[in-house]
Amino acid sequence: MIRHFTLTWYIGRRFLTGIMATLVICSLLIFMIDLLELLRLAGKYGSVPAMSLATIALMRLPAYTEFLFGFAVLVGSIGALLFLNRKSELAVMRAGGMSVWQFLWPGILVAFLIGLIGMTVFNPLAAAGRTEAEKRFAKAFGQDGNLLKAQGGGSWLRQDGADGESVIGAAAASNRGLTLTGVMVFSYDKDGHFTERIDAASGSLKEGYWQFDRAWVSRLGQEPEKFDTYLVSTYLTPDRVQDALGTVFSVSFWDLPGLIEVTEKAKLSAEKLKVQYELLWSRPLLCVAMVLLAATVSLRSFRSGGIQTMVATGMIGGFAFFLFSEIFRQIGVAGLASAWAAVWLPVVLLLVISSTVLLHQEDG
Repeated sequence: MIRHFTLTWYIGRRFLTGIMATLVICSLLIFMIDLLELLRLAGKYGSVPAMSLATIALMRLPAYTEFLFGFAVLVGSIGALLFLNRKSELAVMRAGGMSVWQFLWPGILVAFLIGLIGMTVFNPLAAAGRTEAEKRFAKAFGQDGNLLKAQGGGSWLRQDGADGESVIGAAAASNRGLTLTGVMVFSYDKDGHFTERIDAASGSLKEGYWQFDRAWVSRLGQEPEKFDTYLVSTYLTPDRVQDALGTVFSVSFWDLPGLIEVTEKAKLSAEKLKVQYELLWSRPLLCVAMVLLAATVSLRSFRSGGIQTMVATGMIGGFAFFLFSEIFRQIGVAGLASAWAAVWLPVVLLLVISSTVLLHQEDG
């Protein structure tokens, strides 16, 4: 029992070291690239202290590295298995009667835990860091640019006020989220019943209310009315509005279910949110799939040759999978397939293929 635990700990530590080393190296590269871009912006828009730029880059770093979890597990697992293979440790384990599944189990467990922590802990921290980084970015550069414009779906938020809740969508948000253009508002009374829809050319946040200009107001059973100025009450403050107008990547895993619910309640498209939620849920299983993919190209003996070709094949297969899964993600975002199918089918397919290849390699 003690020997088994020691061996399991040793293998798991090798996997953990390889995965974390890959993450650290990639993070350093991303940090340097982001810092260089911030320095370029500082030279273009005005002098900003280097320490402030470094702080912004550090706060944005978790949001960038979050997308690398699967890649890090793949590369780190290949490195760990090659290390064990090169020292003939895998051959000794096989000679001792261990199957491929027995010495892969510690790596699978490590990968699953990394994916689980990434989903429940790292993602909320990354979302909070991204939000704070946007605040500091706006403060440092003082731009009125569209810092909060969402990718492909506009900006949107849920808010409450003295008259009831409302959901606001905007084609663009500027002036640190205080000014909106291309606005659509769905208002509800205090009992949660829909009351009116507002379409406005622009809107701005005032003290305790939103002011919408050139607004058309549509109510149930009534003809649309046009107002030069229309007001909607809000409890939002200028500090909170910037948090509310982030992209889906600025929303924590724990906040996504509530946001999906209110978006659907407002009859807005929640596909992007649903896909993001399913992506986070699938992360532990994705990390496990990466370990199995790494094993398919890393278990051949060094004496038999062709290791470089196998590793290159594994890396190409990994990139092909990420491309394939991104295509499916876009299909899910477009509403052409359900969110769970768009996210889980590529992962399950990779698991099945990798397991089949391993069984063939092991049993012939």
